[in-house]
Amino acid sequence: MKVSLLVSTYNWPEALELVFRSIQLQTVKPHELLIADDGSLPDTKELIQTLEKYINIPVLHIWHEDTGFRRSAILNKAIAKSTGDYIIQTDGDCILHRDFIKDHQRNARDNCFLFGSRVGIKESYVQELFETKTAEFHFFSKGIKKRARTIRIPELTRCYVPKNELSHKLRGCNVSFWKKDFIAVNGYNEDMTGWGREDSELIVRMLNKGVLGKRLKFAGIVYHIWHKTASQHNFNKNDQIQKEAIEKKLNRCENGIHKYL
Repeated sequence: MKVSLLVSTYNWPEALELVFRSIQLQTVKPHELLIADDGSLPDTKELIQTLEKYINIPVLHIWHEDTGFRRSAILNKAIAKSTGDYIIQTDGDCILHRDFIKDHQRNARDNCFLFGSRVGIKESYVQELFETKTAEFHFFSKGIKKRARTIRIPELTRCYVPKNELSHKLRGCNVSFWKKDFIAVNGYNEDMTGWGREDSELIVRMLNKGVLGKRLKFAGIVYHIWHKTASQHNFNKNDQIQKEAIEKKLNRCENGIHKYL
């Protein structure tokens, strides 16, 4: 299995630096790192050029012009350029547990996608986080909430079986899938712009295609850095697109990754 780690980012190099640090600490390294950049300013590119020298894996920075929230498009563009057959996806505001890659890779199976846990880093701790450049956390770490989610017991993960249902626990910052399954549903739906539903709508189409989802409970952990919520001005439109995919049992979108392949 050749694993591509996909990280989406937008104008937050301070957070992205901590993500890089957590990638350095991984017990199992991905074969490549893809940075899907939704139009960040040049300081993000400069950071990537500095840090890529220290992680000892190929780094590809995929950028497009900032014309609004177009996360679906930049993720499609990045995955189109990936060389891995398995994609592990997170966001540029999520610090990875040192066994994050290991857990996703170990639990990967045919005809299945995975989704793991997200631990919140408190707003009150963010300034200290960036000052100390902390990239490792555990149950007793300061500045986190919902501590039970920090517990890693890989043996218990086996108790969770793949299901053909959309879980409300699913987050796009902690999901993995086979590239062939992603392409089969034509990737992210680029009709969905602005924040909301782009990840779950993708998963709806995968489920409709017959791909099952497995929760990585007690494994596959990320630590999400608090930030203000993005504008939700397009949420209702995106929500309607997802409802249509559910009601019509759609397993492919029209405006997807195919145009980059």
